[in-house]
Amino acid sequence: MRVVLAEDLYLLRQGLVQLLESHGFEIVAAVDNGPQLLSVLLSERPDVAVVDVRLPPTFTDEGIQAALEARRQVKGLPILVLSQHVESLYARELLADGVGGIGYLLKDRVFNSDQFIDAVRRVADGGTSMDPQVISRLLAGNARREPLATLTQREREVLSLMAEGCSNAAVAQRLVISQGAVAKYTTSIFTKLDIIQSDDHNRRVLAVLTYLNSPAGRDGHAAE
Repeated sequence: MRVVLAEDLYLLRQGLVQLLESHGFEIVAAVDNGPQLLSVLLSERPDVAVVDVRLPPTFTDEGIQAALEARRQVKGLPILVLSQHVESLYARELLADGVGGIGYLLKDRVFNSDQFIDAVRRVADGGTSMDPQVISRLLAGNARREPLATLTQREREVLSLMAEGCSNAAVAQRLVISQGAVAKYTTSIFTKLDIIQSDDHNRRVLAVLTYLNSPAGRDGHAAE
């Protein structure tokens, strides 16, 4: 699996390179600035990019802007944001095209290598991996939005865990319910969100994107 990495801190960048390579990933480029990131994303078209939000030269939003531009030109290019900051506006922009392959993790909330590597693989496979704090920011105001308003509290809990990337087994463990109950909740979620029958993985991704990428969520951000 081919990876492009963008991180301005040398020690962290090299540490991530070694971690990814030790798990069988091929690092096709490891860069430290926004312009170089955009160039390698378009030329290399990796299986997944791991990107910091704030990169040189201004340390504002060069990383995420490069990722957004690359994703506009290469539809569905998998992007995993790894940042110290929750930038909900940019997260919504990444989600706006309705295609999977999006993740957003916070550096100080990645507690072990397995968690990080699992997120990289899931995003590369077209899924989602979102930190709960990012989900909370994205969902601000979503309770007013139809058809999301039709979901029960338990269905929202299940869908939120799906957004984190949890399998049915992991959801069952977190909520202390049976996997059969989780399957019933997910079926109900798909029905309420009007997601047609298709591959289960694709339905999960569509449900998560519907949940996270709603106009009401954008309204909530604007009101902050």
